Amino acid sequence: MFRPLELFIGLRYTRAKRRNQFISFISTVSIVCIAISVIALITVMSVMNGFDFQMKSRILGAVSQATISSVDGSIHDVSKALQIAQANPHVLGAAPFVESQAMLLARRSGAALVRGIDPAQESKVVDIGQHMVDGKLSELTPGSWNIVLGRDLANQLGVAVGDRVTMAVQEMRATPMGGVPRFRSFHVVGTFQLGMEQFDSGLALVNIVDAEKLNDLSGPMGIRLKLDDLFNARPVAHELANQLGQFYAIRTWMDDNANLFHALSMEKMVMFIILSLIVLVAVINLISMLMMLVTDKQADIAILRTLGATPRSIMGVFMVQGLLVGFVGIGLGVGLGSLLSWRLPGIVKWIEHTFHVTFLSPDVYYISEVPSRLQLNDVVWVALLTFAFSLLATLYPAWRASRTQPAQALRYE
Repeated sequence: MFRPLELFIGLRYTRAKRRNQFISFISTVSIVCIAISVIALITVMSVMNGFDFQMKSRILGAVSQATISSVDGSIHDVSKALQIAQANPHVLGAAPFVESQAMLLARRSGAALVRGIDPAQESKVVDIGQHMVDGKLSELTPGSWNIVLGRDLANQLGVAVGDRVTMAVQEMRATPMGGVPRFRSFHVVGTFQLGMEQFDSGLALVNIVDAEKLNDLSGPMGIRLKLDDLFNARPVAHELANQLGQFYAIRTWMDDNANLFHALSMEKMVMFIILSLIVLVAVINLISMLMMLVTDKQADIAILRTLGATPRSIMGVFMVQGLLVGFVGIGLGVGLGSLLSWRLPGIVKWIEHTFHVTFLSPDVYYISEVPSRLQLNDVVWVALLTFAFSLLATLYPAWRASRTQPAQALRYE
């Protein structure tokens, strides 16, 4: 005989007969509800992962993961600071820089953060060079007074490659008429587009030697670092601070963007909780189905009890059926949810192209495309959570079935 008995009877009950087609329909609805809930949860979590990855990669593509700066202006011994930073095994690259706020004047005017860089070393810490639309960073040679602008900033100023812009910096120059800002004409040699409005419309790059002359500095304002592990930035910063001494300060990307990434993490957690409640609501259909099945099978339960079935065996019968519905729903949800998450960017593009709509306008949002990043640990957590809900949903109906009294159930049979 088929063993175990509980599994045999539970699987038998899943095959609907003519007189319990309605219960079979409720079972199908329960499977569909669980599957849809799992699909929604996996898809939303993948989209949240995609937004988180895109934000981190784009922001950290323009800013350093850690920055060494002097507490009193320019770094006095740049070579020593670079040597100490590069000696750390967690530092993959280091590059000096100068930053200042400036007003750019062309056909129109606009404010920007002007960053002086060494093009030969900048690629070691950030990947702006990979996002160039026109020109190359290597054209920022010392004394050339060339400039590279964010794409949106160039459009705002009304300039293109080959045009000239005038830069006014905060550093005052003494004249008989009093202090006036420093002005300098720059030649536009390139534009870049990171896909982040903050940088595309507010960042300009020049050679570090030109930036030092314009701001009347004797050396770089700081050193930008690239690390082997983003989330190890603070321990590395603390270690470097101890080695460099008290005249240096170190900030990490976590300090500069902590609120943004904390908000993304909280949003992902809140969405997971909300969608988990939706899964819980879907599982309630499973409880209803099992309660109806218990009522329909009162006579069968009574006969099994008279043949020697224990309450524990009766509970096992109905738990098998409930878990089977949960397994099927979870399997369909995981398969279809993973497929949807994998193909979601292409599906969204097709919808936008077909119906001429734009879900994420590049003029409003940092990211103009719906990203999706499927992660195995999210799929596993969703499957385990749904399975746990399904298991809990079977307990009360199975317990009610095990409490059936044979004499009362067979009284009117």
